[in-house]
Amino acid sequence: MQKLIIHGDPGIRKGATIEYEGTEYVCFGINRQCEFNGPEEVQLWCTVGQPDERETYERREYIPMHLDVESADAEEITVLEAAA
Repeated sequence: MQKLIIHGDPGIRKGATIEYEGTEYVCFGINRQCEFNGPEEVQLWCTVGQPDERETYERREYIPMHLDVESADAEEITVLEAAA
């Protein structure tokens, strides 16, 4: 499980399945940033992981500030399924 900051909006919502750098991820949670006072383009702060990590996310059996963080532009994300 990790945090993925997406610059721009590729059109995904919670439960979406995406591909980033050749790996398939499920978006467990998404926070939209920069709607009012931020940069011109929106940022999506996503908690992503493998499908088998869903229970760990739902039970909060992880420490959010200890997750690895990566940043990507919306063009680098391939949307496999926009939302579950």
